[in-house]
Amino acid sequence: MLTARLTALLLAVLAAMPLMADVGRPKVGLVLSGGGAKGMAHVGVLRVLEELKVPVDIVVGTSAGSAVGALYASGMEVQEIEERFIEMDWVSSFRDDPGRAYKPVRRKRQDWRYPVSPGIGVRMDGLHLGGGIIAGQNLGFILNELTRDAALVEDFDELAIPFRAVATDLETGEEVVIGSGNLSEAIRASMSIPGVYAPVTLNGRLLVDGGVANNLPVSVAHELGADIVIAVDITDPLLEREDIREAFSVVGQLTTMMTRQNTERQLKLLDDQDILMRPDLQGLSSADFYEAPALFELGASSARGHAGELRHLSVSDDEWDRFRGRLKAHSFNPGVITDIRIDDRSRLAGDFLRERIRQQTGEPLDVDALEEDLKRIYGLGYYETVSYSLVPTDGPGTDLVIRVREKSWGPNYLSFGLNYEDNFENDTRFNVATSLRMTGLNALGGEWTTGLQLGTQPRVRTEWFQPLDYGFERFLTLGGAYSRESLSAFDGEGERITEVDITNRQVDLALGTELGVNGEVRLEYVRGYATVDEQIGEPMAPSGSIQSGSLRLQLVHDSLDDTFLPESGGFAGIRGRFERPGLGSDRHFDSVTVMALGTASWRRASITGLLYANAVTKGVAGIENSVLLGGFHRLSAYSQGEVAGEDAALAGVFVRQEFGGPFVPWFAGAGFETGNAWSSLGEARWNNLLRSGSLFAGVETFLGPVQIATAYNNRDDWSAYLNVGFSFTRLFE
Repeated sequence: MLTARLTALLLAVLAAMPLMADVGRPKVGLVLSGGGAKGMAHVGVLRVLEELKVPVDIVVGTSAGSAVGALYASGMEVQEIEERFIEMDWVSSFRDDPGRAYKPVRRKRQDWRYPVSPGIGVRMDGLHLGGGIIAGQNLGFILNELTRDAALVEDFDELAIPFRAVATDLETGEEVVIGSGNLSEAIRASMSIPGVYAPVTLNGRLLVDGGVANNLPVSVAHELGADIVIAVDITDPLLEREDIREAFSVVGQLTTMMTRQNTERQLKLLDDQDILMRPDLQGLSSADFYEAPALFELGASSARGHAGELRHLSVSDDEWDRFRGRLKAHSFNPGVITDIRIDDRSRLAGDFLRERIRQQTGEPLDVDALEEDLKRIYGLGYYETVSYSLVPTDGPGTDLVIRVREKSWGPNYLSFGLNYEDNFENDTRFNVATSLRMTGLNALGGEWTTGLQLGTQPRVRTEWFQPLDYGFERFLTLGGAYSRESLSAFDGEGERITEVDITNRQVDLALGTELGVNGEVRLEYVRGYATVDEQIGEPMAPSGSIQSGSLRLQLVHDSLDDTFLPESGGFAGIRGRFERPGLGSDRHFDSVTVMALGTASWRRASITGLLYANAVTKGVAGIENSVLLGGFHRLSAYSQGEVAGEDAALAGVFVRQEFGGPFVPWFAGAGFETGNAWSSLGEARWNNLLRSGSLFAGVETFLGPVQIATAYNNRDDWSAYLNVGFSFTRLFE
């Protein structure tokens, strides 16, 4: 009886253990090296191991190898790993921007003017940069999603297969073997390429890519008790002399030298019974993330070349079924959330973050909603990293911990922009812009933003943004602006006959509320004056100053996925303006502005539709409030500002096809626009609408798209353009 009980107890213990080599067979350790995108070849190796029924008892990985190894060790099927890698937006991992969809409307309004945010912080002691070109937040989001099923595992020995990730201590250069904690953070540390991704702070150590110290961690597998090691080495080969020509190639060669040296030391630890695979990845680089299917096959081909050696490790069908069953047995079931803790040492009030997390205690975890909330928090621009972890409790539930880390180079940030338009007919507009955003000025998250634009359209804008609650739903803004714009009059042949400069100065006070992440409504009082001066040619307006005072009610919805070249989402805005002498104005008029923009895409082709209209419904608005059409995508075949009036309408449809790779995409397309401007709505007729067709091509850059275009109108006129940084949403400014 005692023997039976002991036997039953032993069987129960064995069943509860993650994966242990069956009695009588050697313990197999799988070692996966780093290599960037080439790490996807590891997935092909896994596929062949499963085809040959070779169970793995230990997985150790460095950098990309840690990502692939962690997914397999957590129980994810090889087919699913392949599917996830193919579908993944790898380019987003090299950006910190969580996506325009997660930014508040007030941030979106400035995207087109200041698109370049290089991570330059401003403090009293000077300018500061982050620890890497990329903080790695988007990579963190991706890894959180991939490792979701292992979110409750703190000891990596408790995964379906015991796992270790290898990183490097940036202070000492020592190898760091990570076997516990948050799985996604462990992978993130192992993948943190020095100078590219910011280092990861883990257990008090500053960690970077494990390839610096140990790119092929055979020694770690031995320490964990592996009897036989299957090592997959995808370390880059050294460049030939003729390929070392530029600074980047020199740096790359030095990095490869360091990695190859530690790899060679690890290779010497392999015994005759161990198996070394070196997939032939010639012609592919560590940046070829969108060559996943080819990399899978190359990895599989390498493994099949070792089929004879691998078959010695194969097990019976029954043993294999037990192995696969243990892998599938590890499921994610956090139960209800018993407590929500905020690990936050920022200058903002403690309730600031909690108000933006929809998850409630006593309710099941909603992972999708939680990750959306974290992306929106990150989209505010205050934090370097935003993450979460789940902590098991003694009871049936789970604790949720939200961790945020403020940008070490903040709290004030510089952004830059450039826009350029030239029709090759002595009509050029060129502006450079910079913005300083000061954040966290009080416990509620007050901000002060000042922007300066120099060029043919000089502009200064300063604004205080003050939330009225922790959730930012209600807010108050106080601002002031100066701008200068040139207006022209043209004859019937499109020749400029008059040019006048109009300078606007204003102060404004607005009360508003957010309508979710994509909507906003605000009521604004604007007081200022405009001056008409420096007229060239025939006088088109009396010189002097014109006082203005108005109430403006504005409703905006903006779900566009990109400021410049949207592929999904839409924009809708309506603004009512009520100008009255009682509000300080020299004029008495009402106007309404509406705009709608929608876009959709399929197989890298997109179509965008545009509707815009401005109408003075009462009174006379005056020249300083004229709507200007003409120019690129605004009746393209007409000169900039050639079509002007108090009332205007514009409709357009634009088709675009993308070409090229993910890192240097280019596009070509065609557009059709129709519309006009009138001095009053009574002049508007279907038969006096102007029409313009255009062909364009361009390339995406960090400044926005650079485009060349040619256009033809119904007057048999041709125009050509070079444009940098065009955005449709500018029409609603």
